[in-house]
Amino acid sequence: KRKLLTSIRTMDIPIHPLTSDPTSAWKEISKTQRVIKVTMKPPQTGVAFNKARVVCMSDTHSLTPYIKFDIPDGDIFIHAGDFTKCGQLEEVIEFNNWIGTLPHKHKIVIAGNHELSFDSTFTHPFQNRNSNERSKHTGMSILDDLPTLGNAKENIVDAVQTPNIRDVLTNCTYIEDELIEIWGIRIYGSPWQPEFCKWAFNVPRGLPCLEKWNQIPSDIDILVTHTPPVGHGDLCCSGVRAGCVELLTTIQKRVKPKYHVFGHVHEGYGITSDGRVIYVNASTCDINYLPNNPPIVFDVTLPPGCRKDE
Repeated sequence: KRKLLTSIRTMDIPIHPLTSDPTSAWKEISKTQRVIKVTMKPPQTGVAFNKARVVCMSDTHSLTPYIKFDIPDGDIFIHAGDFTKCGQLEEVIEFNNWIGTLPHKHKIVIAGNHELSFDSTFTHPFQNRNSNERSKHTGMSILDDLPTLGNAKENIVDAVQTPNIRDVLTNCTYIEDELIEIWGIRIYGSPWQPEFCKWAFNVPRGLPCLEKWNQIPSDIDILVTHTPPVGHGDLCCSGVRAGCVELLTTIQKRVKPKYHVFGHVHEGYGITSDGRVIYVNASTCDINYLPNNPPIVFDVTLPPGCRKDE
């Protein structure tokens, strides 16, 4: 069952005064936080009848042909975004074919900042005119100030001009600011993240981010976002934190999911907990964009009265 939630009654979540500097914000916030490193070994036995096995990946960046590990079987497969390099049609087709080979009964996918073609707010300025056409007055292209992140500029132009790209994902369920319920397990997915290189699903830190998180319902089991919250799986190799302060506050104060699955920061791969919520950075690619990190697997207990054969 899928539900698009247009309005959610929320408690007031304050904007942290240091929200624009998550590294400094975390330095202050961490004084009252617990960050517990969690070692979660892949299950060695079959899944119990009253549980669903969830297999998580993220940030595969069109490199699935180079994955050397096996994808564990399970009931639900979750991909937390950045399944392409820039969202070109060929990349999305390749990903759809790959995910179609996986045995999981339910496959849930959200977009990330690399899926340029999936963000209508990003592609809109490009689709009605030649995005590479240079201004007669300035000699500048609309793409000249857009970081390429290692992609050829013509590939980016091609990606953002691809219409109806979501229709290509026929072998999974793509969700965007949506709730999906599987055997009573409530999963909500959102692709947004604090501004990063002007790419897809970027919003400024602070209130614009919080307005996205305010759409998340409170009674969910698994939250899937592309961005990490501040303090969990968000530490970059430079020593800077990239996570969202208001996302952490929303999770801890209001939403309180059992699991939060995300990616985005490759070097943040792994599992942590604050004592209540388990945070899963499932980035498959490491800092060198090599798909070396295996999927993270956990079992979720079904709500009373729910069965997987329904």
